[in-house]
Amino acid sequence: MKKQFFNYILASLLLLTCFCFRAVAQNVQVEAQLKQYTIRIGDQTKLFLSVHQGAKEHIDFPKLADTITGKVQIVSANKPDTTKDSNNPQNITVTQGYTITSFDAGTYTLPAFAFNTQGGVLKSNELTLQVETVKVDTTKAIYDIKQPMAVSYTFFDWLRDNWYFVALALLGIVLIVGLIYYYRKRPKTEPVIQVKKQSIPPHQVALAKLTELRDKKLWQQDEVKQYHSELSDIIREYLEKRYVIKTHEKTTDEIFAGLKHMSITNENRTKLKQILVLADLVKFAKERPLPPENEQSMNVAIEFVLKTQQADIVEATEGGASNV
Repeated sequence: MKKQFFNYILASLLLLTCFCFRAVAQNVQVEAQLKQYTIRIGDQTKLFLSVHQGAKEHIDFPKLADTITGKVQIVSANKPDTTKDSNNPQNITVTQGYTITSFDAGTYTLPAFAFNTQGGVLKSNELTLQVETVKVDTTKAIYDIKQPMAVSYTFFDWLRDNWYFVALALLGIVLIVGLIYYYRKRPKTEPVIQVKKQSIPPHQVALAKLTELRDKKLWQQDEVKQYHSELSDIIREYLEKRYVIKTHEKTTDEIFAGLKHMSITNENRTKLKQILVLADLVKFAKERPLPPENEQSMNVAIEFVLKTQQADIVEATEGGASNV
């Protein structure tokens, strides 16, 4: 009889525990949303993960890596935002935002995200992201180019339209003649032997500037925009000297177009894009990267410079070390 009573009590406690867990799970709701469900290649959209919960409850958000699924990448993550329920102050909503993008066209399914709660694991809804290419209208016909019209154009017409070029040419000739006359008539002086300074390799200049920028501790002083701006300028200057391309006053896409035929591995191209894209987002889209992302940009920049330095300099360095 006692054993039967004990079993009854134990079964009641188990039912009560399950009921409590279910009540906690019912009070917590999770959901996932996209700001835009259709984007073009290279464009960005926002992914929002939200939890509706009690103010005193603790919910663990999922830990997302750089890539969510397939070819959908995370560009940056925002700090969680907490808002109170106007109807019930005891309830709050915590939202975590992520900036995502994709560089391949297609339809991608973002899986359900798992949240750890006191009552167990709750999963959000799945999402579908459509990445489209630039549409081309192929229905329009192709027309021939019209032939140029013949117009009479005399020498005086050309002189009237280009007189300033003629004047500049005459002025240049006068200056050249004057300089020749001056150099022939000036007193002869002994030639000065100039010692050619040895140029510093571009990778050494870049590494020195990166070290100096790290020592400034700009992002630690909330100067995130200046930090990423100077980091981007150092990498652009290194690319200009290392690969002899124009980088200043060029967009990130124009820089990669200039590096299209350069011998850079895909891994190093990805690292370079990570640095420049994040710097553009901070400078022009007012993004606020997390502290690990700021430090990661510096580490990736140093690694990129070391792995792309000129081969002859690397061989000379290794040869000198072996001789020692």
